[in-house]
Formats: sequence, C-alpha cells, structure tokens
Amino acid sequence: MAGTENSGSANSPLQLLQEAEDSLRKLSRAVEQSADLVIITNRAGAIEYVNPAFELLTGYARREVLGRNPSILKSGQQPFEFYRELWKTILSGNVFRGVFANRKKDGEVFFLETTITPVRDAEGRITHFISNGRDITERRHLEAQLLQAQKMDAIGKLAGGVAHDFNNLLMVISAYAELMFDSLAAEDPLRHNLQEILTASRRAADLTRQLLAFSRKQMQSLQLLDLNAVIEEIGKMLPRLIGEDIQLEVVEGPDLGSVRADPVQIEQVVMNLAANARDAMPGGGKLTIETARMHLDEAYAQHHSIVPPGDYVLLSVTDSGQGIAPEHLAHIFEPFYTTKEAGEGTGLGLATVYGIVKQSGGFIWVYSEPGLGTTFKIYLPCIRQRTAITPTCKSVESCPRGSETILLVEDEAAVRQSTYEFLTRSGYTVLEAKNGEDGLHIAREYLGPIHLMVTDVVMPYLGGAQLAEQLAAERPHMKVMFVSGYAESTILRHGVLDVRTRFLQKPFGLKMLASKIRELLETQASAATSSSSG
Repeated sequence: MAGTENSGSANSPLQLLQEAEDSLRKLSRAVEQSADLVIITNRAGAIEYVNPAFELLTGYARREVLGRNPSILKSGQQPFEFYRELWKTILSGNVFRGVFANRKKDGEVFFLETTITPVRDAEGRITHFISNGRDITERRHLEAQLLQAQKMDAIGKLAGGVAHDFNNLLMVISAYAELMFDSLAAEDPLRHNLQEILTASRRAADLTRQLLAFSRKQMQSLQLLDLNAVIEEIGKMLPRLIGEDIQLEVVEGPDLGSVRADPVQIEQVVMNLAANARDAMPGGGKLTIETARMHLDEAYAQHHSIVPPGDYVLLSVTDSGQGIAPEHLAHIFEPFYTTKEAGEGTGLGLATVYGIVKQSGGFIWVYSEPGLGTTFKIYLPCIRQRTAITPTCKSVESCPRGSETILLVEDEAAVRQSTYEFLTRSGYTVLEAKNGEDGLHIAREYLGPIHLMVTDVVMPYLGGAQLAEQLAAERPHMKVMFVSGYAESTILRHGVLDVRTRFLQKPFGLKMLASKIRELLETQASAATSSSSG
C-alpha cells in the first residue's frame, strides 16, 4: 500500500503543476539572463517580448519596442531580397539562419548571428516567432582586419615580384642609354633623346622602388631615430610642398624614446601623407603632425587583432580636408588604387606608406569621414635606447676609372653584357661569368690576380654569398661586392651579412657602380699600405 501511495503522490496533479511552474521559472530566468538577444513576435511581426540583453545592446528600452516591428533595427546595408527570403522561410514553417547588419538606437551598426524559429499551437498553426541573436560585431571586425592583411600581403608579393623583374629591365635600358650618352659628342642632337630615356628610366625606377616599399622588399638603412628630430627636419620642407594656404602645425610629444627605422623612408611616409592631405584641401585648411609615446594594452589589442600590446611611438597626420568616402576607405592602401583624375596620381603614395610602416614593424590605421577630414595614425615599436641621426648619402655624379681585374657574375645576360661593356670602357679587365658555378670555374682557371668580384646575390644552383665563401680561402685578397634587386631580408637569408659597405641595390646607375667599385678597391689598397707600413 505504501508503494502505491508513493506512486500516486509522484503523479498527482499538484506535483505536476509545481514541476511545470518550476520549469517555467527556470526557462524565464534563462531567457532573462541570457547573453544572447531574444525577441518574440506574433505572426505579423509585432514584438511581444525582448530580454535585457536586447536592451543592453540596442539601447532601446523594452517599453519602446513592444508592439513595433524588428525592422526598427534595419541598417539599410542589406538588400530587400534578404528580408523577403527570411519571411518566405519562416512563414513556411522552417528555421531561418542568417547574419543581420542592424543599427542601434544611437546609429551604430552591429552584426547579429541570428536564428528565427516558428512557434506552433496545439493545432500546428504558426502563432509566434522566436529570434535568438548573438552579437558577432567584434568577430566581424577582427575577420575584416585579417582578410585585409592577407589581401595586402598577397598584393605585396605580386607587386614585389613584378618590381624585381622590372628592375632588371630598367638596368639594361638605363645602362645602354648611359653608354650611348657618354659616347656621343656634346653637340650631338641624339644626346637630348638619350637624356629623355634616362629621365624616363629613373622615373620608372622610382615607381618600382615604391612597389618594393609597398611589398616590404625595399632595402632599409635602419637606425635608432628620435622621431621628433626627424619630423622637425621634414617640417622645414613641408611648407613648400603643401602651399601657403594650408596651415602646418607640428606637435612634438615628450620623452618619445627611439624607433628603429630608415630616416629616408620616414621622410617618404610623411611627404606622401602631406601630399595627400594637400590634395584633400584644395581650398586650404590645416595639416597637423603629432608625435606621442603610447602604451597599447590588451584591450586595444583585442580590438586590433594584428597589433601586439606594448610601447609604441605614435606618428599622427591629420588634415581638415574632404575626408574619404566609406567605399574607398578599405582600398586606399592598395597599389594603383586612386580616386584622382587620370594623370594626376599613380595610386602608389599610400601603398608606399603602408609598405614602409609594415617593413619597419609598425601598424597604420586611418580614421575618416566625408567632410570631416582624415587622420592617419602610425604606431612604430618604441626602443628605449637613444641615438643621433646619421646623415643620408647623396648620389654620385663622378665616374672614376680603374685598371684592376674584376670578376663579374650575373645570371641576367642583358644586365651582364651592359655592365661588362661599361667596366671595360672604364679601364678594367673584366672576366664574365653567367652564374655562380661558372664564376667558381673561371676564378679557379684564371692565373692572374682578381682584385674584385661583383656578383648577384640570388642565382640558381650557387648564390653569390656561397660563391664568395668558396673562393675566400683560394683568393683571400679578392674583394667582393654584392648586387641584387631583392630585399635585405632575402639577402640576409642568402648569407650576405655586410649589406651596407659591400652592397648595391638594383637598379643602380653606372656612375654609382663605378664609385662603389673604387671605394672598395681603394679600401683594399689603403689596408695593404697600412699593413706594409706596420
């Protein structure tokens, strides 16, 4: 009997009612305390319930939305077809899944990963809809940053490869133009034509250098810099660039620390940003350049996924110009992307800025609204040590001659032939080698002294660094000069450690080559004299 009474008690109507009420309370608390947005509407779409998470995210109080349609959240960023498909799906009794670009009460856009489920009565008729939405705005921003970084990296690799191959062509064009120019009499009318070719090739070389900067393959002369001192020097030149109708203000932050960068590249960055600002203020305005010491914490890093937390030096360039339209903002750092009229710009200025900043280990962000101006913020890693700025080298116009023997190792035939002709005209005895293996064979077969080897760094089978290493013991007095169109990082991977005193970046002028050769050979002669004197 006792067993029968217990069984009946467990199934009593009162017990079942209590269990149902308990379940309802749990369900209510779960919905009320859920971090996800919950919206319940009737079949016509009128809102009957929203949970606190909805109020917290959207900024709308519950009383403001009851009886209204969820369309109050529409941002206008999604087409009519999206909503038509939504209603078609849920009215047919199926579950709709999608991502909504919605707008908060204050106008800010947010993204919801949403599931909308039909609710049926006992007869199976649809009476309500339940919408569960998860805020994925932050995830969307991080994904967009990652995709943009990947896209820029892919474009950079393509641009760098094109620039490297183009540099070799420019070497041939400019070298033969120089050779022809020097062989003509001063009054020869063809000299004017050749000068135009040389001018065009130099302009083309400037474009490839910008592409190499964008793709982070430009050679750098890294130094520890006081950014304030660099900006101060650049500021003296800017008024001539931006014009008298633009007010320039330079605000130097205290106790910056140092950055490791190339001063010439930093100048490129500021000049390109200033030129862009000038073009955005055709009627005049204000250009502000600021520096500051910044510590970016974990909170900042979470919003900018590619920026590690730490100490940075901020370089900020702000104009009061026209601003950048949202549809252009995502593309401004892409090479050859420009909103200017044909012939008014190459579209490489901001691409160059982007490449230099990334190659220097920094990060760049742009903030802009149409009619409200633009701010570029560049964060460069802060180095606590300080150092003076060393002056940059000037171009060389003289063309010194010599009589020594040079081993020329170059796998690009046209580059090798033009360089060979120039060096022989300059008085040198030149041994030609078409690659590293050929250079090794010639050096071992030649019985006389070889004073200098000029070799490309990256060659198939046997690179320049490996060739130099193999010949070091056999010809200890032979100097080596490396040439390449690749970046410093690539050169270092190929074993060339001294990329300052023994390196020449392609494309280079023949006069620069002649000067560099004399510099190396005379260093050798001075060392030999000092040794014999001692």
